[in-house]
Amino acid sequence: MKALLPDGTELQLDDGATGADAAAAIGAGLARAALAVKVDGALRDLSAPLHDGARLEIVTPSSDEALELLRHDTAHVLAAAVIDLYPGVKISIGPPIENGFYYDFEFPDGTVVSDADFERIEQKMREHVKADERFVREDVSVGEALERFVRENQPYKVELIEDLVKNADAGDPVETVSLYTNGPFTDLCRGPHGPGTKRIKAFKLQSVAGAYWRGDASRTMLTRIYGTAFFSKDDLAAHLERLEEAKKRDHRRLGRELKLFQFSAVSPGSAFWLPRGTSLWNSLVAFTREMNEPRGYQEVKTPLIFDSELWRTSGHWDKYRENMFVTHAEDRDLAVKPMNCPGHAHLFRSQRHSYRELPVRYSEPGLLHRNEPSGTLHGLMRVRHFAQDDAHIFCTEEQVHGEVVACLDLIFDTLGRFGFEIDVELSTRPERRIGTDEMWDRAEGKLRAALEQQGLRYRVNEGDGAFYGPKIDFHVTDSIGRSWQLGTVQLDYSFPERFELTYVGADDREHRPVMIHRAAMGSYERFIGMLIEHWAGEFPVWLAPVQAIVLPIADRHADYARDVVAQLRAARVRVELDDRTESVGRKIRDAELQKIPYMLVIGDREREAGEVALRRHREGDEGSLPVAEFVARVVSETEQRSA
Repeated sequence: MKALLPDGTELQLDDGATGADAAAAIGAGLARAALAVKVDGALRDLSAPLHDGARLEIVTPSSDEALELLRHDTAHVLAAAVIDLYPGVKISIGPPIENGFYYDFEFPDGTVVSDADFERIEQKMREHVKADERFVREDVSVGEALERFVRENQPYKVELIEDLVKNADAGDPVETVSLYTNGPFTDLCRGPHGPGTKRIKAFKLQSVAGAYWRGDASRTMLTRIYGTAFFSKDDLAAHLERLEEAKKRDHRRLGRELKLFQFSAVSPGSAFWLPRGTSLWNSLVAFTREMNEPRGYQEVKTPLIFDSELWRTSGHWDKYRENMFVTHAEDRDLAVKPMNCPGHAHLFRSQRHSYRELPVRYSEPGLLHRNEPSGTLHGLMRVRHFAQDDAHIFCTEEQVHGEVVACLDLIFDTLGRFGFEIDVELSTRPERRIGTDEMWDRAEGKLRAALEQQGLRYRVNEGDGAFYGPKIDFHVTDSIGRSWQLGTVQLDYSFPERFELTYVGADDREHRPVMIHRAAMGSYERFIGMLIEHWAGEFPVWLAPVQAIVLPIADRHADYARDVVAQLRAARVRVELDDRTESVGRKIRDAELQKIPYMLVIGDREREAGEVALRRHREGDEGSLPVAEFVARVVSETEQRSA
């Protein structure tokens, strides 16, 4: 038999050869490094037999898939260690996740596991790693697997198998399941896995959390143990260092310390914005308007609650209802809007439009609500109540290319003001979607054409488009190396069909417009949370909730200090006065902790000269200058909108 390598080379192999055989045939070094194999694009165990003509790629620690594979291996080692240490524990699931892995357990009554137990568990894990236990796959009948896990009193595995059988396609029933064994531990698992536990070079258990079985609050609360793993101790140490830095920058802690926002159990997943945070919010919304207005966007305001018929028309009632807050009034089903697009489509349909008016560009920083599970809520990053710098464009087919290019320009301009480098991703049709294949072909082709005409490098994310259309997503990397998906441009032929949108063309006939969904920053909440962590709460002058604070040295300087504050406020500088009976050194220290860009110290000399002594956050004294000169400086920095 033969296999085709990534460079096009044909590799001759014996019939029945495995991925391990292929790696050995290529070279002894590759055989030692091999972790798994990709066969026709699908990840497989090294022990999996190959077929004639297979497209083959050997996975090594330098491969994109390697860390996920390693972390899956380590999750099984964690489960093996926990079973060793806690007889009677029931095991659930243990997948790799971004930056690590977890495993869910139901411990025997009276047993509580905390991070104080990690050292003991890690020591047992190291024993399994040192033993170089092989990961052995076995495909067994459903009946045999059920009998085994019933005998071992593992009800979660039994339920998973039963659900696999129940949810299988009638024409393709599940008759066998795969089990993986390392040492004494056997788990229900699809795989794949690495060759053995000794490939796990560095790992760390990190935290414990509660997790309902299958995310259902009516089911058992399990204990979830999180960890991470790497191929070297240096990589693990660097990752843990980044995590420590992330803790220092945690937007929830800084939001509280900087008096920006708070959360309350009276409205889970919804921020209560304090005056400083509201100022920050308003600055971003004002910036959005400044970017939109010269580009021809018209701001609109639509209701919070719509009749279910609108959501049925859009398709959200069937595909998104579990994430919507639904209510009932006067024999009508109603839902709080989780996005603006159906309301904007309805608004466009309610008026008669000529081709001369197109494109119509609606923007709305409207409030949205999504019924996110409580266990997924996370500060400003995952909320139930939020707003987006949202916009929708209705245009002719001929205008699509120009509008998409204009959206790209707006998003690059917007995110560039914050100093971000931007990566672009084209997400194509998902499995669950609406609209015809012809619509999707046309939409994906137009987005590709716009990207390529602008000379933009992009990667393709197959199957991750919105259910109504493909999209271009924009990713930025923050100051500690984390990637964030922010802006998006989505091309939609489905909504205009579903809402029966029309405009009157030059031929005096009705035609169907095309709809473009666009956001530059995305959710304001998430964007602010990301900015807090990116800058560690040290906002540029134009965005800082408090741009300057006036610090009189003694009570006799208070009147002049208040006069300076009045001058700054008249020039729309965001300023506060610290007239506490504290030393000026204490006032400066507190202002530094509050990360206020400018401190204006006022003593006898400044009062007599009509000046202020300027201090810059982190940089110290910059000398004295007239108040008007300082005002001009802040106004200039604000107008430039530079990071």
